[in-house]
Amino acid sequence: MSNFWDMVWLMISTFFFVAYLIIMFQIVVDLFRDHELGGGSKVLWVIGLIFIPVLTAIIYIIARGKGMAGRQQASLQKAKSETETYIKTVAGKSPAADIAEAKALLDAGTITQSEFDKLKAKALA
Repeated sequence: MSNFWDMVWLMISTFFFVAYLIIMFQIVVDLFRDHELGGGSKVLWVIGLIFIPVLTAIIYIIARGKGMAGRQQASLQKAKSETETYIKTVAGKSPAADIAEAKALLDAGTITQSEFDKLKAKALA
């Protein structure tokens, strides 16, 4: 019977330890994500997290918890915007833009109708 309760205690303590690590990680990430907070303040928070971790984490969440969500949201929005910009630059033009460009070349007499048809087929492929 002692083995059972030892196992239950191990699972409960493991759960709280993992939750504690997640909270600490979130606080450290938030500290370095915040550009408005000065370097000295960041150092003091980190020292507090090292020497008095639970109390410092509670104080941090109470004092700065409201801004944590906003900073995370801004970071995610920036990453999404950068990803979309990168995809647009790598993806190139749409088939419609390629066809319109080929049509302009055809209208200007730069290419023949058969060349236009080839470019159109290639764009639609």
